[in-house]
Amino acid sequence: MDAFTAGLLQRIRATETDLTRARDEGDDFLAEVEQGELDDLRRLAAEHGVEVGALSV
Repeated sequence: MDAFTAGLLQRIRATETDLTRARDEGDDFLAEVEQGELDDLRRLAAEHGVEVGALSV
């Protein structure tokens, strides 16, 4: 796995964690921001052929 793929997957995992935390805390604004970031990261992964698989929330 190259550094780009590893870094991207790490960012996706961190964002998923942050999204879950925002939802659990009832912070709708932060959850929306994190969801947008996650969508962007998933799109970037798809554009570069990075398999995200079971990482998704």
